[in-house]
Amino acid sequence: MKEEVNYSSPNSTSPENTGTIVLNNTLNDVTTSHLWSKYNNLFQDEKIEYILIDASEVENCNGIGIALLFHFKQNAIQSNKKYEIKNLNPKFFSLLNNFESLHTTKQAPIQEGKMSVETIGKAIEDNLSQLEMTIEYIGEISYSFLRFFKYPSKNVRWSEVLLVIEKAGVDAFFLICLIGFLFGLIMSFQSAVPMERFGAEVFVANLVSLSLFRELGPLLTAIILAGRSGSAFAAEIGTMKVNEELDALTTMGLNPIYYLVLPRIIAGLIISPLLSIFMIFFGLLGSSIVIMSFGYPLVTFINQATSSVKYTDVLSGFLKSFTFGFIVSAIGCISGMQTKEGASAVGASTTNAVVSGIIAISITDGLFSILFYILGI
Repeated sequence: MKEEVNYSSPNSTSPENTGTIVLNNTLNDVTTSHLWSKYNNLFQDEKIEYILIDASEVENCNGIGIALLFHFKQNAIQSNKKYEIKNLNPKFFSLLNNFESLHTTKQAPIQEGKMSVETIGKAIEDNLSQLEMTIEYIGEISYSFLRFFKYPSKNVRWSEVLLVIEKAGVDAFFLICLIGFLFGLIMSFQSAVPMERFGAEVFVANLVSLSLFRELGPLLTAIILAGRSGSAFAAEIGTMKVNEELDALTTMGLNPIYYLVLPRIIAGLIISPLLSIFMIFFGLLGSSIVIMSFGYPLVTFINQATSSVKYTDVLSGFLKSFTFGFIVSAIGCISGMQTKEGASAVGASTTNAVVSGIIAISITDGLFSILFYILGI
């Protein structure tokens, strides 16, 4: 490509001092690179009042060349100079017009603090659509469970269940034990210090053991699973949806509910009670250390704990564990299935899985408390 800049005296076609740029043959990233630094002097020259861009010989032009022409035009306007792009191929003119429209389109200003009726209606429509999709997934999961209990060997990939149990359960064992031990130790110490004034620190064993079996063991385990496993389920399935792998499964005749969701929910039902047992055990271990530090033997702690905990307390705790495991797994999988398009969609689904899981756990725990109170458990 050749580039020529010349100044011409006033004539019949251009009544002012004219600066002419002649472009030849090809405009691409290679041939136009040297022009970006050379054209500035032409547009800054006060003697030049008219810019003529001669593109009559341009035969090949890509996006870089179009950007260069647009840059010429913008500089002419900013310098208050008249300009003309002469003899440019019509197909390149259409590209230039499209390029210009992308850069000159202005968005309507957003009025802060005001919401239009359209915005409110769109938000309501999105929420109703989300609710409809959630109900649909809950129905599919419930139906898949009915088929699972009828044909357990045909509808579940048990190898996938074992893999999820390893990732969500075995890998979380150390974390569960650590938090259980520290929680039991801290709660016992905080309770024993004020009760020591009345010589009743031995009853801390009753308090901690009853709280762990009925409430705190299942609840803490569920919250940890929601933050660790529920988010992982949402991220895994959400990534598969963004990558259109779920559509590929459907195309191959494989139902994503049976293939992905059901194994994770079954694994959640299995690991939640087991992890709750270890949470309770290590919580009692931490509590026993505190009680022994006050001068009581271990046998005293064991007697106090066993005398305060009944079979109904143990069974109610296990019922909560099963329910919480199902809730965490189901919400994590549903959040992954509802992942939208975009770079941040997986992160939003993961966050939604954790937040929704913890809220659902808290509400369910409250309903259990009301139910047990009515039943006298």
